[in-house]
Amino acid sequence: MPSRPHAWPADRWNTRPVKARVLAVARTLTSATRVLDVLTLLNPDGIARYFTVNPGSAFADRALDDYVRGLPGFTVLDWEDAVRHRFDLAVACAVHSSMHRLDARLVVLPHGAGYNRLVTESTGDTVSAAGLSRNELTHRGRVFVDVLGLSHPEQLDRLRVSCPEAVDVARVVGDPCFDRMLRSHRSRDAYRAALGAVDGRRLVVVNSTWSEHSLFGRHPDLPQRLVRRLPADEYTVAVVLHPNIWSRHDPEALLDSARRMGLRLIPPHQGWQAALVAADCLIGDHGSVSVYGAALQRPTVLVATGAAELDPHSPSHAFGQAAPVLDPDGDLAAQLELALAQDPADLRGITDRSLARRGESARVLRPLLYSFLDRLDEPTDEPLLPPYPRPDPRPGSTDRPTAYDVEGKSEGTEVSLRRYPFDPNDHTPRGFHALADEYPGDALRYTAEVLARTEAHAERPAARWLVDTAAELPGLAVAVAALGPARHLLRLRTGLLLEARAEPAWGAPEPALDPLLLGSAVAQWLTYGGDPAALPAHGLTVRTGEHRTRVSFTTGPS
Repeated sequence: MPSRPHAWPADRWNTRPVKARVLAVARTLTSATRVLDVLTLLNPDGIARYFTVNPGSAFADRALDDYVRGLPGFTVLDWEDAVRHRFDLAVACAVHSSMHRLDARLVVLPHGAGYNRLVTESTGDTVSAAGLSRNELTHRGRVFVDVLGLSHPEQLDRLRVSCPEAVDVARVVGDPCFDRMLRSHRSRDAYRAALGAVDGRRLVVVNSTWSEHSLFGRHPDLPQRLVRRLPADEYTVAVVLHPNIWSRHDPEALLDSARRMGLRLIPPHQGWQAALVAADCLIGDHGSVSVYGAALQRPTVLVATGAAELDPHSPSHAFGQAAPVLDPDGDLAAQLELALAQDPADLRGITDRSLARRGESARVLRPLLYSFLDRLDEPTDEPLLPPYPRPDPRPGSTDRPTAYDVEGKSEGTEVSLRRYPFDPNDHTPRGFHALADEYPGDALRYTAEVLARTEAHAERPAARWLVDTAAELPGLAVAVAALGPARHLLRLRTGLLLEARAEPAWGAPEPALDPLLLGSAVAQWLTYGGDPAALPAHGLTVRTGEHRTRVSFTTGPS
């Protein structure tokens, strides 16, 4: 510690009195976001909040600096500036021996589901889990951490082996990140809507930790194969990648094709927790996100276990050996159906070894943090962690792909469809093609059965566009021009014009109707021998999975 810490500016410039100074310390984006979970427990009135990045991590980059500097309510300090000042409290969710330089009482917490990974660059050995090693927790033989937070008592047993000197400062405090997810459950419907899991769609969340042993390291094409092989009206797929992947690679570019086919890419700083709450099932690896998902009772399957880089005594290692496995080269849809039918409680015993004191971390942590803030009284209200905000996928992900392979059947006036986003590199034969007018390619346009203009345009009326399109593409079975969210004008190959409208269920608002879905349903119905003249009299029911939309028709203008 510096012997003569720098003085702070005069408090006379403050509108509210400063009674305590708290420093958040991060080494990576992961630890930066996790420390914010903890600091939500402190009432900001009377507290001056600062943020600094402890240098040296291979995953510290410009994105981390930009994120930290964009945080409202925090003064950002360079590391060398931070160590020259005195703070009442410092909180970190990743530890490094250089943190001994801080002039503050230091509370360290995990930045995942406990302490599990073997990182010899940090620990200095091949047997200690990162965060529990003597190399990280001591300086010149002395433990410099004031509180080492554990998420489960089993970590105490491993600490007794790896750094027994630190046992006296260890406290089982639970996991505030997991508890925030528990608190967020009431927002699940809103999260699902934000990720496109509506109208009966099931949400599959693919998650990957970092390293060559991870899901993304071994099977980087899995997200794209999932969106290609799962019916788009029955599933939506979101992908969560560890911030360390973002710091070394460009996921937006690597997953660009998949995003144009409907994949939702969750940004690295926020959204993955809400995605887990919203999920119907998870595909993952040995990272903490898989453990959290299973602990939330979401069916979870793994495609990588990462056993070589985990402490063999850790719950995460046991989790990787016990969790069901997904074959990335097998029938993905069939395997997911089996996964969705599994009992998530089968993994409860293992996740219980990672996350103790569930729902209690706020009650445990808040008095502990305030015990270091001598001039402040702990609030008397119930300590609560706020729910997470709605997820916001990265721009470029599309709710509606512009080209589909379509297959289905028709029985009476009900048409059942399965639509698969078109992938020009996957030549699996499947039904017919349906395209949005904005689809960029030309060749597919001349072989498609269905073409739709998905938005209304005042400058070229729907009827005019349909006539022009029929002249350009006489082979089309159905052309559709949107008139509004639930109203569309269709032109059949025979020249018949029909206006279609989605019918609301009793007491419900008028539902939106995808014009490409409508055109595909009519084309499929005609293929099965449907009489166009019967549509105004009987209408159609369009079924995708378990979701049904009733559509009525009237004869359009001639």
